[in-house]
Amino acid sequence: MNTHFISPEPITALQLVELVENGGKIALSEEAKKRIIDCRNFLDHKIETSKEPIYGITTGFGSLCNVSIDKESLCDLQRNLVMSHACGMGAEVPADIVKLMIVLKVQSLSYGYSGACLPTVERLVDFFNNDIIPVVYDQGSLGASGDLAPLANMCLPLIGLGEVTYKGERMSGEELNRRMGWEPIKLASKEGLALLNGTQFMSAHSVWSIVRARRLAAWADLIAAMSLDAYDGLISPFLAPAHTIRPHKGQMDVARNIYELLQGSELIARHKDHVQDPYSFRCVPQVHGAVRDAIDHCERVITTEINSATDNPVVCAEDDLVISAGNFHGEPLALANDFLAIALSEIASISNERIYQLISGKRGLPTFLVAKPGLNSGFMIPQYAVASIVSQNKQLATPASVDTIESSLGQEDHVSMGANAATKCCRVVENVYKVLGVELMNATQALEFRRPAKSSPAIEKLFEEYRKVVPFVDVDRVMYTELAKSVEFLKTHSA
Repeated sequence: MNTHFISPEPITALQLVELVENGGKIALSEEAKKRIIDCRNFLDHKIETSKEPIYGITTGFGSLCNVSIDKESLCDLQRNLVMSHACGMGAEVPADIVKLMIVLKVQSLSYGYSGACLPTVERLVDFFNNDIIPVVYDQGSLGASGDLAPLANMCLPLIGLGEVTYKGERMSGEELNRRMGWEPIKLASKEGLALLNGTQFMSAHSVWSIVRARRLAAWADLIAAMSLDAYDGLISPFLAPAHTIRPHKGQMDVARNIYELLQGSELIARHKDHVQDPYSFRCVPQVHGAVRDAIDHCERVITTEINSATDNPVVCAEDDLVISAGNFHGEPLALANDFLAIALSEIASISNERIYQLISGKRGLPTFLVAKPGLNSGFMIPQYAVASIVSQNKQLATPASVDTIESSLGQEDHVSMGANAATKCCRVVENVYKVLGVELMNATQALEFRRPAKSSPAIEKLFEEYRKVVPFVDVDRVMYTELAKSVEFLKTHSA
């Protein structure tokens, strides 16, 4: 079984997603263990010798930061923090994203700036490796003092509370400990803050989305190339000279990609009576390319975030400081997820327009791609479904990051709403899969009306694989099951 060693070495979003998807394990490297232990030893010494209050360690939280806590109550303070902050609401977070939350929390704690105790971090490792999934809810975080509510729900089972799913069974944290032969973790000073102050809920959703955004961008190009050929489109908008004079990287990459995908096509090479294609075909490099550039930017932000210590206060032993600052604030992720949702919505929007062109009865294709017209409606209503999804994306792409709501009696007076940005970006991702799935279904249908002429080897290979899953529609049939198969094809195959 593949084991990833948590260390100060940077990790990528793709590595994290593949770790979860492939059932990998994690372990703390020796360097990570040393950093955690050294930081904890420094913090214990600092608490014993400091005459000044230390936020969240010897004081209350948020607007209660001026209330001092006696040393005998420091552990109770941390336990109370986790219990009182576990206020998640809404839908349960999918297991794969919860596992990403766990590994990202371990990663952040491993840098040795959080003051967590080694047994606490190791228990989180045990959760990940044993597929113990804490029940976490997708509403409740302001994305400001970290993802307080969802992280509190995630960490309740550490102290024998909350709920988990384990081996297909839902159970209490207390029952989990009994099954595993574990004692509940007794949180030391600062540990509750270390667990709850952080951006791991936002980050996990961001990691999930950015990896799928890459996959969707690749699919979008391949499907657009098939649609172009099925539509009897022109190759000229993809010639390199048109793009070297406007050298956006994404635009040039997409133009080259589409051009290469269509090499060897009988359809693209034949004489055309028309001299220009609609924007949804002609401007694929400009639109898909801009989306790719947006994905690049968002991935840089997300990569920085997942390789950072994001709790508060930060324990900087090398500088002999415990600093109360704002690394938990989710603004970078809020903006990145809003941008990513907007960009991915454009992939769906232009795809919908290509679908509409394919069913419009133009360039020798039958209206609604009906093989046997009259009694049959063909591909009329799949486009309706796509239109509704594209419209929903426009609403989901409304930025969350421009909003803020004052909290904690004004102490936390500007919040990022990054959790809302991240969760709705995930919804956009799922919607884009649906739209591209319908376009692929339309493109393969249209391509069959061009027979016996062939497309390129790359397009014909996709056509052959897809036809093993979704057949040609000669007469009307129940379509929703075929649409679902098409979406699943994209999720289980690589472009």
